[in-house]
Amino acid sequence: MKLKEIPVSIYTSAKLLAISPSRMNKKEKDPVPVIVSLTSIPSRLGTLHLTIRSLLNQDIRPKKIVLWLHQSLKTEIPKRLSHLESDIFEIKYSHLTCSHRKLIHSLEHYPNDTIVTCDDDMMYRENWLQLLYKEHKLHPNTIIANQTRYITYNEEGHVLPYKNWLYPKHNSINSTAVIPIGAEGVLYPPKSLSEQVMNTSLFLKLAPKADDLWFKVMAVLNETQAKLAENRTKAPIPIIGSQKQSLKKLNIGEDKNRIQWRALTQHFNIEPEIFL
Repeated sequence: MKLKEIPVSIYTSAKLLAISPSRMNKKEKDPVPVIVSLTSIPSRLGTLHLTIRSLLNQDIRPKKIVLWLHQSLKTEIPKRLSHLESDIFEIKYSHLTCSHRKLIHSLEHYPNDTIVTCDDDMMYRENWLQLLYKEHKLHPNTIIANQTRYITYNEEGHVLPYKNWLYPKHNSINSTAVIPIGAEGVLYPPKSLSEQVMNTSLFLKLAPKADDLWFKVMAVLNETQAKLAENRTKAPIPIIGSQKQSLKKLNIGEDKNRIQWRALTQHFNIEPEIFL
């Protein structure tokens, strides 16, 4: 967390804590047919209620907010999190320990619904879901993300390090090369990913630490395009103390994203040409 983000984080946390769960769950909000799905880890259970409060406090009312936790945490749920459970917010449990569970279980339980994933260490702005859903209505068959990367290869067809996966400054955008990044929210239309998406043994073998890359390949196999949201809300607000443990540092620092991407594309015989 950056130093300048601390006062905003403290203020937003206090503001969310001052709102009663019943007020956040008010039925007067416009309902939308969207499932918000996320996961978390033990080290974030103490601050996770702030993320959930921000999701409950959206301008519009999702059909469901589902939190997928490892089954070993059933007796470890803090009261300030469990007290938020309602007809909208539900905690479900998984045998998986990987971050892929934020989406794959909801795909199985809600196969015909639009699903929006997000991270567990952020507080989301009140218009976050509304703006994503509005853009979905304009592009109903496209995966839409508030944060993306751009797969980049060199002239020899070798994928570049992940830190170089940036949008081209002058060339036109190839939407096939756009990778949605989960942190700020990704909207998946129904049936947008290959049926292989729930192949647990395969994603644990090929991309155990890179759920975003696994979901991207599943979109490519299904010929589903992805795009950066055009009308994005302000960036979500980090929660103090929630980001000490992060896959991002490992994957980017050791370039494990590139290693896992290479494994995925080789396994599924995806040629570099489609991203160029």
